[in-house]
Amino acid sequence: MIFQSKTSADFFEDRYRKKADPWGFTFKEYEQNRFATIVAALSGKRYRRAFEPGCSIGTLTERLAPICDHIDACDFSPTAVDLARQRCAALPNVHLSCAALTGKTPLAGYDLILFSEIGYYFRLGKWRSMVAALATSMDPGATVLASHWLGHSDDHRIEGDQVHEVLRADPRLRLDFEQRHEGFRLDRFVRL
Repeated sequence: MIFQSKTSADFFEDRYRKKADPWGFTFKEYEQNRFATIVAALSGKRYRRAFEPGCSIGTLTERLAPICDHIDACDFSPTAVDLARQRCAALPNVHLSCAALTGKTPLAGYDLILFSEIGYYFRLGKWRSMVAALATSMDPGATVLASHWLGHSDDHRIEGDQVHEVLRADPRLRLDFEQRHEGFRLDRFVRL
């Protein structure tokens, strides 16, 4: 048996091949509540162009489509992207690709960037440098929304609170909304 890092593309691909919805995004009450909270935190505004890295099977992507003119969503699992394409097939404003979030991912032109359940798969130093690089590439006025589980998992490299503290520490991101729920937190920022 070949060892796979619990944050590698192969690890995630294996999870999706074994079970189409390994985290229960489509049926767990916790996930449904978290997605509803995210959409509510974005309501009242229409977004021209959104970016959702780590979109998994497209459950949140599908919910975001009505408030966005265009969504670019990606995941580095080809199986997850195929499932997301099936889920979002009737949504012409959704574009899905198989790609990973990196510090070199260009975010210029997006007025909404979502970090949902993705930040804790990076080591703390890597997440700090990635946030710094990504914030540099964002346009002033862009909305950044982060939502992460606050529990512990062996496949997470940092905790959900650490993910958010890194975002809060970047001087280019101004916190304009925050909520803490049982099990997860949500922070919304504006790029200065």
